[in-house]
Parts: sequence; C-alpha cells; structure tokens
Amino acid sequence: MRSTFRDYGLPLLLLAASVVTTTANGARFMQNFVQGLPPVVRDSDLWPWGWLAGHPALFKTGWAFSVSLLGILLIHEFGHYFACRWHRIRATLPWVLPAPTLSGTAGAIIRIRSHIPSRDALMDVGVYGPLAGYVASVLVVGLGFALSHPAPANAPEALVRFGGEPLTLRMVHALLAHWNPSLPSFEHLTPHPVLVAGWIGLFMTSLNLIPGGQLDGGHLLYALSPKLHRAFTWILPPLLLIAGTLFWVGWILWGLILLLPAMRHPKVPLQGGLHRGRVLLGIAGIVIFVLTFTLAPFYDNSLLQILHVNLF
Repeated sequence: MRSTFRDYGLPLLLLAASVVTTTANGARFMQNFVQGLPPVVRDSDLWPWGWLAGHPALFKTGWAFSVSLLGILLIHEFGHYFACRWHRIRATLPWVLPAPTLSGTAGAIIRIRSHIPSRDALMDVGVYGPLAGYVASVLVVGLGFALSHPAPANAPEALVRFGGEPLTLRMVHALLAHWNPSLPSFEHLTPHPVLVAGWIGLFMTSLNLIPGGQLDGGHLLYALSPKLHRAFTWILPPLLLIAGTLFWVGWILWGLILLLPAMRHPKVPLQGGLHRGRVLLGIAGIVIFVLTFTLAPFYDNSLLQILHVNLF
C-alpha cells in the first residue's frame, strides 16, 4: 500500500519548512537592500536566526525572495514531474529541501520510482526541468533588475560582491538597459532580493546541467550518447577538483558527489535511438548550461584562497 504521508505529507512538510527558512534569509537580504548594501555584508547575514529573534516583525519582508526562489525550484521540478507523468513513469511530487543558511534551501528533487522506458523519455525527463526553471529564472531576474536601486556612491560593488555573472545575467541586463538607459550598471547596483533569487535560480540550473552522473545534464548526455556520458562521468570529478582548487571550493564537493555509487546512471533501453526533436532539446539544454555556468559563482572562495587566508 502506498503511503499517503510519503506521497503528499512529506512534500508539504518539506515545503513548509523551506518557506520558513527562505523567508528568514530573504528578510536578512531585504534589510541590507533597504540600507543600500549588498545582499551579504558579513558572514552572520547567512545565519539570520539571531537577528530575526530580535526583529521578528521583519520576517514578513522576506516573502518576495522566498516566493521567487521557491517558485523557480517548483517550476523546475514540476517540469520533470509532468514529463514523468507523460511517459507513465512513477515519480514523487517535488521535495523542496530546507536549509538554515545561505539561500534557505538546498534545492529540490523528485524521486523516480520506475524504469525509464526509452532514450526519448529520458531526454524529456532530463530537459524539461532545466528548460522550465531557466525561463522562470530569466523572468525573475528581469523583475529583480527592475526592482533594484542604484548603489550609493560610497557603497561596495553590490552584485559583483555576491557572486559571478553568467551570460544570461549580462544578456537580461543589456536588454533591459536598451529599453531603460538609466538602468544602473552591475558595478553600481544594489540588487533587490528578487534579483538574488533569480541569480540563485540560474546558478542551480547550471549545477543541475553538469553533464555527468544522474544530474539533469547527465540524463541529457546519456540520451544523446551513453558512451560520451560514461567518459564524462570519469573525466568530470578530477576537473571539478581542479576547479575547486582554483575557482570555487564547492566544485570539490560536486566532484566527490559524482564519484558516489548512487550517481551511476541506470541503464536505459537504447533501441530506436533518439528522435530528431529530442536531439534539438538536448542541444537546447547544452546552450542553457553555457548561458548559466560560471567557474567562480562566489568570488574569493577557491581552496587556494581559503588556505592562504587561514595560513597567512
């Protein structure tokens, strides 16, 4: 007998917890925004609980960030979910994972509970999540730019202080600047928490599209070429370890994750090949990866820089 709690209660419970954690972090980001500051000024900004205990009325100011970020995550995961339903693949509803720090969430997942019947089905399941999440992130980024303010003359570089700039961010900014020449440049912008949520959405999209293991990008690559997928799954961990040493220490964690036995891709029937329309979907997924990926999503956070700071 299927568990009602596992199917419906657990996803709702995790979502409710994520609403609390993302709203708490969003309230801290909003407080910095109204003061003309970057989203994260000090390390304590990533742990808002002590601050909120002294300012409980400000909790509600985090809703804009929370709704934007959770909306992106849910749209992404429901892209996977409805692709599974279309191909009659059993899958859970999205589980949004709460976290007490950073953005307030560790992302979202669905669990697939039956075999994927074909390469076409695998491509659909893998690509529709990133496609939907990317479109949602772009819309949120555009709204975030519209809500952002010029930075005070003596303020530190705001958006650059928070993280890297994927091509999509530059593209949306250039498009909006064409319509509104008075839009502040990146270096003179105080980002609204909605813009921060859109940036995180782009970042999570790029992480999911890493072409290895059972990540979305791994599904796309396996559907396009199982041999290439096998090669990339072996090549990526050492490349990510190098990237973590030189650019962002988090790549080391992702390299280790791809080494886990659970990340081995299940076999999918190869008969019938991949239809041309699905090949185009795979190419679209690769393009989105290029448009969202950045080697240094967080500046001054490589393993070498951390060791240098701690040693010297």
